[in-house]
Amino acid sequence: MAQQDLTADMLTRIRNAARNNAKTVKVLNNKLNRGVAQVLRDEGYITSYDVVDDGRQGLINIKFKYGERGERLINQIDRVSKPGRRVYQKVTELPRPLQGLGIAIVSTSSGVLSDRQARQKQVGGEVVAVVT
Repeated sequence: MAQQDLTADMLTRIRNAARNNAKTVKVLNNKLNRGVAQVLRDEGYITSYDVVDDGRQGLINIKFKYGERGERLINQIDRVSKPGRRVYQKVTELPRPLQGLGIAIVSTSSGVLSDRQARQKQVGGEVVAVVT
């Protein structure tokens, strides 16, 4: 059976693995998922990710990062823009989760960026997810 929303599936797998204190999780590979993984790595929520060829579409292997006492860095990760309802925001309207302690992941014309990076580049776009 074909997956409809690969990004929602990725976020659900990350959410479940973080709740179980897993070390790694594998998600399906596509360009948006690689961009989300890159933003999570740049913002310090995950240690690293690598693309694994499985003979089909491929997988992304994500390695989690935890605090020095083993506390989770990803407490909540929610999909904002969905296939049935796309959410686009101007750069001045981008969300600031937890007054800047969390991040919003935004798909822009400059690629997939965090809300901080989008404000620096002065671009708005589709708000994909919010991580706190």
